[in-house]
Amino acid sequence: MHPLDADELAARAEDLAALLADTVAGGASVGFLAPLAPDAAAAWWRERAAQVAAGRLAVWAAHDGERTVGTVSLAFPDKPNSRHRAELVKLMVHRRARGRGLGRRLPATAEDAAAAAGITLLHLDTETGSPAERLYRSVGWIRAGVIPDYAADPAGTLRPTTLYYKHLGAAAATG
Repeated sequence: MHPLDADELAARAEDLAALLADTVAGGASVGFLAPLAPDAAAAWWRERAAQVAAGRLAVWAAHDGERTVGTVSLAFPDKPNSRHRAELVKLMVHRRARGRGLGRRLPATAEDAAAAAGITLLHLDTETGSPAERLYRSVGWIRAGVIPDYAADPAGTLRPTTLYYKHLGAAAATG
């Protein structure tokens, strides 16, 4: 796994789009409806490059040869009172790469980088009852609550989301 700078993210947009399209086609609720057109997915990734360049977003990618098989990102708030936290977003593992521990390694990579940057609190939301929710619980994320009808799944059905958080570094030790 390695971090993508803005130029590399833009250059890999089509490859990242294939991963995003596979994730949506597999039913994961990551903000898109199915079917997701490859050009729309690539454009979405290219739009993220400016956020990476500005330091508002960090993106890591895992590769199997030249193909991107997983990503995770951290979104950093821009308000002075929230610089201690970040949101874990867009954890994706290609369906062909699942079952090899990548789903555990990707958030661990983001958590380690966040702690090294002085972030003490991470948060995320994920579709209630999804495989992702089980993954987050298994790696120490704490359930904060559920919001009903939060987002449409890829088929367009409104689903609840569960909010999670995780303390890092010294904050994790003190709870």
